[in-house]
Amino acid sequence: MFAAYATGRGHALVDRELYQPKSWTDDRDRCRAAHVPEHRVFATKGDLARDMIRRAHDSPLRFSWVTADAAYGQDGRFRRFIEDLQLHYVVAVPKSQQVHGPRIEDRFRRETPPEAWQRLSAGPGAKGERVYDWAGALLPVVWERDGDEPTRRRWMLARRSISNPSEIAYFLASAPLDATLTDLARIAGCRWRIEECFQSAKNECGLDEYEVRRHTSWYRHITLAMLAHAFLAAMAALEREKGPGR
Repeated sequence: MFAAYATGRGHALVDRELYQPKSWTDDRDRCRAAHVPEHRVFATKGDLARDMIRRAHDSPLRFSWVTADAAYGQDGRFRRFIEDLQLHYVVAVPKSQQVHGPRIEDRFRRETPPEAWQRLSAGPGAKGERVYDWAGALLPVVWERDGDEPTRRRWMLARRSISNPSEIAYFLASAPLDATLTDLARIAGCRWRIEECFQSAKNECGLDEYEVRRHTSWYRHITLAMLAHAFLAAMAALEREKGPGR
């Protein structure tokens, strides 16, 4: 599992956790043979994701938004954790995600007229802007969490492929009061940055080129590959700022 940090200047991997199934952590002999620390106990992927976000939040990194795929976005505890840190999020959810009762897919089908869809960019990609049709709707205020003067609004979002309109992805968002659908589409697109990090870290830094038997060996290899990737990302950002011919 990995966390990436993305800004307008560039992006890089900044944290990692080795997920170990319960069958592993319950087998203490196996853990000792792999030099897994004695204090290491079973943690879900959601637990590990929250740990990485907490570490980033407590570090010198400055950020306001969190993005994640549906494996994490569908977890209400994960979303509430982000809000408790006074951060905002746009997270993917499955089409079966219940939103105040009905499934998110069914709500958009019933409640979204054709004119509600807007053609917006989710940010630049390898072949230019990633353009989709987007629709969004504000969700009711949760008074027990937000109080009488909410500082955020929650949204449900849908992203529809232009070339294949039957291909629709869904998201939940918690955003500042003045956030627009254009803003949320751009933030949702930032999640692709971690995929770009994986590709470049594997191709240039050997992120996935390891065979290890020990817990610490995995962390050492991954950490060094991430460090190399972060260095290359920083150098690339500096070169872009210099401009051509400088």
